[in-house]
Amino acid sequence: MIFAVDPDPAAVEGMKSWVVDYREATHPFSAGGAYINFMMDEGQDRVQASYRDNYERLAEVKKKYDPGNLFRVNQNIRPAD
Repeated sequence: MIFAVDPDPAAVEGMKSWVVDYREATHPFSAGGAYINFMMDEGQDRVQASYRDNYERLAEVKKKYDPGNLFRVNQNIRPAD
């Protein structure tokens, strides 16, 4: 988990850049996943990478129980096609 904290709201962009740059620099040495509840708006590719081999199975479950994708807030698993 990588994060930055500063009480000055003007520092947000600089902190965000630092976190993203640090993650990108260290990611080649990681296991490739992520703790899904700590993710922000990192995109669907990152969500799939975090679930690794389980993503396809979870997408099938989503297709069966939530085909309309009602539960899509946060880190969404899209229903399988």
